[in-house]
Amino acid sequence: MGSRKKNPMTMARENLIKEIEDLNQALETANSNFENVCDPDLIDSYIYEMNAISFRYRYLLKQMRKLEA
Repeated sequence: MGSRKKNPMTMARENLIKEIEDLNQALETANSNFENVCDPDLIDSYIYEMNAISFRYRYLLKQMRKLEA
């Protein structure tokens, strides 16, 4: 059987979906860590991490909308 090449748009969409899934897992981890620390520096660190992940997530959603338009 010959290998079928995927459409570049399909590949881009799959890559975005994978990255969004990875970010969801990273956000869950950061949130869990945030809930389990008491040190103010670590609390700040996890807040910054969750904010950064959220910004990246919004960016990827915009990219997905552009791709599907």
